[in-house]
Amino acid sequence: MSQQPKAVVLFSGGLDSSTCLAIARAEGFAPHALAVRYGQRHAFELEAAKRVAAALGVPLRTVDIDLRAIGGSALTADIEVPKDGPLGAGAGIPVTYVPARNTVMLSLALGFAEVLQARDIYIGVNSLDYSGYPDCRPQFVEAFERLANLATAAATDGGQRLRIHAPLQTLTKAEIIARGTALGVPYALTHSCYDPAPDGGACGHCDSCRLRAQGFAAANVPDPTVYAR
Repeated sequence: MSQQPKAVVLFSGGLDSSTCLAIARAEGFAPHALAVRYGQRHAFELEAAKRVAAALGVPLRTVDIDLRAIGGSALTADIEVPKDGPLGAGAGIPVTYVPARNTVMLSLALGFAEVLQARDIYIGVNSLDYSGYPDCRPQFVEAFERLANLATAAATDGGQRLRIHAPLQTLTKAEIIARGTALGVPYALTHSCYDPAPDGGACGHCDSCRLRAQGFAAANVPDPTVYAR
């Protein structure tokens, strides 16, 4: 019996990354989840990551860095998280964009993949109905894959072809939820809010909360989100 190939999945415990984790497993990989504590104000998501990884029976590694030292984002600095504003890429890049976050996280995933001798990395970025972040575009994912195959011993000396998978890239939030529901993703354990209450209750008004709620409604799937009072 052949052993399943390993894959590193960047994992926040949110709706998208949880779906991505389930997809990696459905595509025949043995997923290794990688969460990053980067000084995000919504660090409650890391508790969700533990819950979801345990429910799916997937090993979870957490790495600590501190992007608050750079700042520049409502998620890492003393900048108010916008509420009830325009949604979608046409609204411009919001202040919840974290400078270089996906570049840093993919770099960490790349290093972890080398250690695991994995050739595949999954990231749950989406460019269709997301918040307009430049590091969620297909061009970015393609460019990082080229970099990965120039910058690693596994590729340059080992002859391995490293692949970056972005299976949610062109899906709507409703399509993501429908796919995850079919794969048994425990969405009640996930967390998406950018500005949660101390107990983790979702605000219901930030971009992430609203996109999530719209997705469940459009998919005709009951929304299990627990909102703050």
